[in-house]
Amino acid sequence: MCEIEREAMEYDVVIVGAGPAGLSAAIRLKQLDADLQVVVLEKGSEVGAHILSGAVLDPVGLNKLIPDWKEKGAPLNVPVKDDNFYALGEAGQIRIPNFPMPPLMNNHGNYIVSMGNVCRWMAEQAEELGVEIFPGMACSELVYGDNGEVKGAVAGVFGLEADGTLGPNSEPGMELHGKYVFLSEGVRGSLSKEVIAKYDLSKGKEPQKFGLGMKEIWEIDPAKHKEGSVTHTMGWPLGSNAGGGSFIYHLDNNQVYVGFVVHLNYENPHLFPYMEFQRFKHHPMIADLLKGGKRVAYGARAISEGGYQSMPKMVAPGVALLGCSVGMVNVPRIKGNHNAMLSGIAAAEAAFAAIEADRSGDELNDYEVEVRSGEIGKDLKKVRNVKPLWSKYGLVASLAVGGFDMWTNTLGFSLLGTLKHGKNDADATGKAAAHQPIEYPKPDGTLSFDRLTNVAFSFTNHEESQPAHLQLTDKMVPMAVNMPHYAEPAQRYCPAGVYEVVDDNFVINFQNCVHCKTCDIKDPSQNITWVTPQGGDGPNYPNM
Repeated sequence: MCEIEREAMEYDVVIVGAGPAGLSAAIRLKQLDADLQVVVLEKGSEVGAHILSGAVLDPVGLNKLIPDWKEKGAPLNVPVKDDNFYALGEAGQIRIPNFPMPPLMNNHGNYIVSMGNVCRWMAEQAEELGVEIFPGMACSELVYGDNGEVKGAVAGVFGLEADGTLGPNSEPGMELHGKYVFLSEGVRGSLSKEVIAKYDLSKGKEPQKFGLGMKEIWEIDPAKHKEGSVTHTMGWPLGSNAGGGSFIYHLDNNQVYVGFVVHLNYENPHLFPYMEFQRFKHHPMIADLLKGGKRVAYGARAISEGGYQSMPKMVAPGVALLGCSVGMVNVPRIKGNHNAMLSGIAAAEAAFAAIEADRSGDELNDYEVEVRSGEIGKDLKKVRNVKPLWSKYGLVASLAVGGFDMWTNTLGFSLLGTLKHGKNDADATGKAAAHQPIEYPKPDGTLSFDRLTNVAFSFTNHEESQPAHLQLTDKMVPMAVNMPHYAEPAQRYCPAGVYEVVDDNFVINFQNCVHCKTCDIKDPSQNITWVTPQGGDGPNYPNM
């Protein structure tokens, strides 16, 4: 097979992904040296198209990056006014008081935002500084140098035949080379996954843990709208089947973000996370809020939940992992965007110092040190035991013991040390025969919706003639292994209805994919690999 010849462009720093981490890095690099050549490559059709987050934003990262963000028109328009925590039962709820909670759980000074819109604004700031940003340019592979270092990425491959070969209308893409490459792809990025495996960056670390976050935007009755109100719930409908909970954030324009997170370490393969979300909206408290309103958008995304003890080594020759490519979410706070921004700033400062010293292609160890010992490490270390406590002992123990541990960590010590996570989420899946099937009520089309109807509200589109970007290592495994042992859970864990079993055949409807990466994480046989489709394809989130 002949090698594809591609044109190459040279930059100082190549950044993959226009999320909060990548854009923060780009902005900081140009702040440090306006002459640096910086490019950001984004697989979405526009910046923000693939950004899905809660989101209540702690502005600590933005304060550091652009102190006058308010004067520059950053879309942080809804300050949090009140915090509410509830434990739900099937027919009612109990308010959990705020006063026993450690200070880090307070949302005072934070903002309810669309992170997609925040990233769109950040991209404008970056371009004003001279950063080149190319949306619709998926990075499909890495380019390695003579000494095994990462020296660039391939972007802009279009029009491949269904079998992956070049056809008459194909564009082979081009190589973008940099003295350093930053991977800010978000959770379970395909290139980050390759780098972590190639350089064994997870050696000695706990396995990364994940949740599946699903979110709808609702326009509700103005009489029920409370701009700036933040509510989190735990308990029903998940019960003992899985960890997780919900968020309800009242932003402006009578809109509410309604989200639901299911931890992916659940055992019962019959669990259907999407249907748990739909059932949740029928709780009397939630149903009353949404009654008379309408759902205007839907999306889903995996969330990194392993925290402090699961962060892999973040640097290898020529490359640094940023933000959720590493896993920087503070699980009890349900926040990671602030740490993503801080990681971008730290990576930029390390790369700037290295380039000033005439270095390239080596390991940016100063970045790693800053993340682990600086603001990010301190933020994550305080909460490092909440997730393993929840996983091992359930909700009540995690509230009581986890809350106590967060308090002691606030004072600078922990009686628990650092707890381990145990199995990865794929290995946590139990055999179907050992678990009861779960009956789910049929969606009513008013409060709850079937998956395909909801996927239409993610505005997802994929060119159907391209190769499927969801690849099976062994095409026999779904029906020969996963079906008899696990009742083929891909039918249920995917929040977009990508996977079906039809007449004893495993069908992949890759056109529906919202790029959440759950299949790459939860498949019990680890037989599914998510790779990038051609640039611009996927969801087109408006205000997520």
